[in-house]
Amino acid sequence: MTERIPRVHPYIPNSAPENTRKMLESIGVQDIEDLYRCIPESLRFTGEMNLPGPLASERELKRHMRGLLDRNVGSEKYLNFLGAGCWQHHVPAVCDEVIGRAEFLTAYAGEPYEDHGRFQALFEYASLVGELVEMDVVSVPTYDWGSAAAMSMRMAERITDRGEILVPETISPERLKVITNYLSPAVSVTRVRHDRRTGRMDLDDLRARLSEDTAAVYFENPSYLGFIEDRGKEISDAAHAGGAVSIVGVDPSSLGVMIPPSRYGADIVCGELQPLGVHMNYGGGLAGFIATRDEVEFVREYPLRLFGITSTVVDGEYGFGDVFYDRTSFAKREKGKDFVGTMAALWGIAAGVYLALMGPQGMIDLGATIMQRSQYAAARMADIDGIRAPVFDASYFKEFVVDFNETGLTVGQINERLRDEGIFGGRDLSGDFPDLGQCALYSVTEIHTREDLDRLAKAVQTCVG
Repeated sequence: MTERIPRVHPYIPNSAPENTRKMLESIGVQDIEDLYRCIPESLRFTGEMNLPGPLASERELKRHMRGLLDRNVGSEKYLNFLGAGCWQHHVPAVCDEVIGRAEFLTAYAGEPYEDHGRFQALFEYASLVGELVEMDVVSVPTYDWGSAAAMSMRMAERITDRGEILVPETISPERLKVITNYLSPAVSVTRVRHDRRTGRMDLDDLRARLSEDTAAVYFENPSYLGFIEDRGKEISDAAHAGGAVSIVGVDPSSLGVMIPPSRYGADIVCGELQPLGVHMNYGGGLAGFIATRDEVEFVREYPLRLFGITSTVVDGEYGFGDVFYDRTSFAKREKGKDFVGTMAALWGIAAGVYLALMGPQGMIDLGATIMQRSQYAAARMADIDGIRAPVFDASYFKEFVVDFNETGLTVGQINERLRDEGIFGGRDLSGDFPDLGQCALYSVTEIHTREDLDRLAKAVQTCVG
């Protein structure tokens, strides 16, 4: 049997035999197997694992990874109409350029002695998002919309000392799982029925479910299924009448054409930053935000870091740093409002760059373009026999539900045929919303041209024809 030659890993100095020997000697053992003597023989694997040989060079590793990645087919090659929480928007080159700078690239947290502008960048991001949602205080980003919503609900629970959250039936299934997991077991989540015709929240059911234990009412605008909840003030008023907090989840790309939730009674606004200059990243590239008024009862309940501006000891000079730091788990883990670990500050900087570049008029133009193109797409789909679009009798922003029930095909079958045409169809809703039957959620953004939408309609016509 050929003697196995120890392999030294190029990036792990301790893998060199002489270094390994010294480490073992320092802890008083002769062989690494001595460390595992406490594990019974019957539980120890003694065979050879069926693994490929090691990649001996950086070139080989790069080639191997490129081969794996080339097996994926992404939205750069296919026309894409998937959304449902992560959307394909245009990302200006300057966003990538700025966040690729050495002082921002990791953007983990930052401390004064090594900040180099990161605190100011996050302050500017918070200021710009605050202007967009018309709130005074904005957190650094958290993981995604789901975690931002869950943290907002925990804030409401601490403010009201109540243990129930009301949410609409039409909430994103993935977001609901995050929320339920995050709140359990201390806070319960109750779903409120929706109007089958419009999709909007059933206000009678909402009022019937409000109780002395309701900490907050949460709804989204636009909703997960695309329709706009145009009775936001009535929902917020009902929450406030019951002593509860009104929390609204929002897609910020809509706020150039829709009024911000603060104008219809929201106490806490949360949402997803991904539409603001962040690429889709195969499950990554997401970042949630939380925003409130500058009132102590809300600010002291933020679990996330807040960055402010203040004067320094030098006349005329200003600095940037943490606000109300003692409430965070960074200050005292056991007394923090919530545990905060690795977050997504880098995407906050990207969102700040995006908003600074777009400006108010740019956001108006973005929203108007998305609405125009989504309306055109729905109209083209509605012209196809056996298809109804949109399903709900309500205004919508960039997403809308398409009904394929009369075609005799499943959404899965239609999407498979569309992929053969180089198109990603809408999100299949049949599993998460069985009452809708064979329906799909289509997303249309500013990247879609009229030619793209005509191509989609023609391809769907062929699929169902």
